[in-house]
Amino acid sequence: MPPPAAPPVLPLQPKASRLAGLRRLGPGLITGGAGDDPAGIVTYTLVGATTGLSQLWLLLLTTPMMIAVQNSIARIAIVTGKSLPELTNRVYSRRTTLVMVGILAGANTLTIGADLQALATVLGILTDLPPIHLLIPLTALVAYLVMYHSYRTIKRVLLLLTLVLAVYVVNVFLARPDLLAVLENTFLPHIEWTAAWLLAALGLLGTTISPYLLFWQAAEEREEHNTVVQARSVSTDTLLGMSYSNLLAYCVILSGAVMLHGQPVPPGTLPEIASALQPVAAHHAFLLFALGIIVSGLLAIPVLAGSTAYAVADAFGWRAGMDNRISDAKGFYLVFLGSMLVGDLIEMSPLSTVDALYYSQVLDGMLLPLLLVIVLRLANDRQLMGEYVNGRLSNALVGLALLATSALTITLFWQIMTA
Repeated sequence: MPPPAAPPVLPLQPKASRLAGLRRLGPGLITGGAGDDPAGIVTYTLVGATTGLSQLWLLLLTTPMMIAVQNSIARIAIVTGKSLPELTNRVYSRRTTLVMVGILAGANTLTIGADLQALATVLGILTDLPPIHLLIPLTALVAYLVMYHSYRTIKRVLLLLTLVLAVYVVNVFLARPDLLAVLENTFLPHIEWTAAWLLAALGLLGTTISPYLLFWQAAEEREEHNTVVQARSVSTDTLLGMSYSNLLAYCVILSGAVMLHGQPVPPGTLPEIASALQPVAAHHAFLLFALGIIVSGLLAIPVLAGSTAYAVADAFGWRAGMDNRISDAKGFYLVFLGSMLVGDLIEMSPLSTVDALYYSQVLDGMLLPLLLVIVLRLANDRQLMGEYVNGRLSNALVGLALLATSALTITLFWQIMTA
């Protein structure tokens, strides 16, 4: 008589596959969290302080666009195994790549300067130390993490920081907004044709979809060695990351609206926001805001510097990657450290955080429409992408993002010319 058949093992495979998929989550979540950098948090807080709840619908509208854009670049990276600069070198020209990377590096460095200013300002308020004395220790901390640890360690730290940003969700519950007013402003669009409202809308759009997020996520998909086999888990990671990013932004706008809107003189800078929040510190509003600034800064600064280093290294064909030793990827790490040191110099210069944010937005406004045109072309190139070309919905959403960012660019330059 034959022995009984062994129990089937097939049911275990989907579970193992799901666990493997969970372990692959990271680039999308980290990218989403890094999108809410200190400069972004200040911008979102000011949007709420100056316009109340009236732009919540606009943030909701940007969410599917942001997901489509990031998912397109992630798919390009995993199908081709190449970065955006490598592809533009191949499809366009080295000159196009250098212009693109040069604008990115300038915008990122200005944003790093603004983020370092915000981080040092908050730490200075908490410790009673001059903010300028905190710059070098902060820079050294980020440089040590990235330059002397493996990619896996860096990824775990960045993921932890991403999750800690959920303090902004907690802050909403403490603020106790009017639920009916929140729902009405979230799902019923309206526009106010005032300079303050339109300026806040430009800040919101420019902060939500940023060029450095495209370069960073594409680079991280390569660091993960993801291929088309992992396409579904990469899409899930991107969906979760961008949704989480805009949920945090939504909560920041909501908190700013409830706690700061309607004041005789709305705050315009980080110290003014801090001063305005101090009276409600008994409800932990300021401490949660400060914690969010600190965590988001420690998350976003390595992402900004990293995206610059990846882009420059790939443009020139240098070895790049956080698993490389310094001696094996000197150019990559030199750009990484250099972009942060230039950011330190911005903090020491007469340029204010507001100025750094403004000029970085101008550069981003120049670059983002160009990037979206390139992404649309690459994502629909059948010779390059095969069966993984973008679908109609993705193309429509990326196209809508292109129209919105082009309008942002035109408006920014109109403001410059008529100022």
